[in-house]
Amino acid sequence: MSYLCDVSHAFDMTIRLNIVKENITIKNEVLTLTNQRAIYWKAHEALILSDVHIGKTAHFRRHGIPMPDGILQKDLERLKQLISYFKPKQLLIVGDLFHAETNSDMVTFKIWLEQFEDLRLVLIKGNHDKQSKRLMDDLGIEVITEMNIEPFTLIHEPKDSSLDLFTISGHTHPGVLIKGKGRQNIKLPCYQVTSNQLILPAFSLFTGLNTRSEPDDATCFAFTETSIFKF
Repeated sequence: MSYLCDVSHAFDMTIRLNIVKENITIKNEVLTLTNQRAIYWKAHEALILSDVHIGKTAHFRRHGIPMPDGILQKDLERLKQLISYFKPKQLLIVGDLFHAETNSDMVTFKIWLEQFEDLRLVLIKGNHDKQSKRLMDDLGIEVITEMNIEPFTLIHEPKDSSLDLFTISGHTHPGVLIKGKGRQNIKLPCYQVTSNQLILPAFSLFTGLNTRSEPDDATCFAFTETSIFKF
C-alpha cells in the first residue's frame, strides 16, 4: 500500500513543457513534429511516439546499477502534458513501450493509465516488447506487429521500402552531432525524414543518441527545449 501511495505522489510533480511545433506535409497529410519527441496527426487525432522503454530503470536497479529517482515519472508527466495539449483519441506507440521483464515500473504505468480511460492505446510491437498477453490485456493495450493507416505504415524498425509505402518507425534513437569549436560538440535528438520513411526519436529521456545511422538523403529535424532546426 505504501508503494502505491509513493507512486501516486510522484505524479504530483510539476513539469511545465514548452511545446514547440513544426508542421510537415507527407503524402498530402499534415504531421506536427514537436520538440517533445512525439508527433501529432490531427486527421486521425493520434499522438505517435516510440521507444518509451518502461521498466528500464527498475531493470537496472534489479541488477545492482544505481539509477536516479523519477526518470519514468518525468517521462510519463511529459506524455500526460502532450495528451492534455493535443487531446488525441488514440496513442500509437511504434515499438519498445517496455524494456525488460515485468517489474515495479509496470505498476507505476498502470496507475498512470487510469487517468485516460477513453484513450485508445495501440502498441506496434518492438524488439523489447516481450510482456505477456495477460499484462497487455490488463493494461488495455492493443498489440499488433504492423499498422496500416493510409497513406502510412507504422512499424518498429526502419526498413527500405518502395516509394509507394511510407513507413513511420522508431528503434534507432536518431540524433545529430553539431560540431563546435574545439571539443564543444553538441548531440541533439532528431526526426529523420526521407522520401519513404519517418524515423522518430526515442521518447524516453533515458536513452542514448545514435548520430551515426542516417538514411540516404534524410532531412533531419533536430530540436531543443526552445526550437526545432532543419538540417
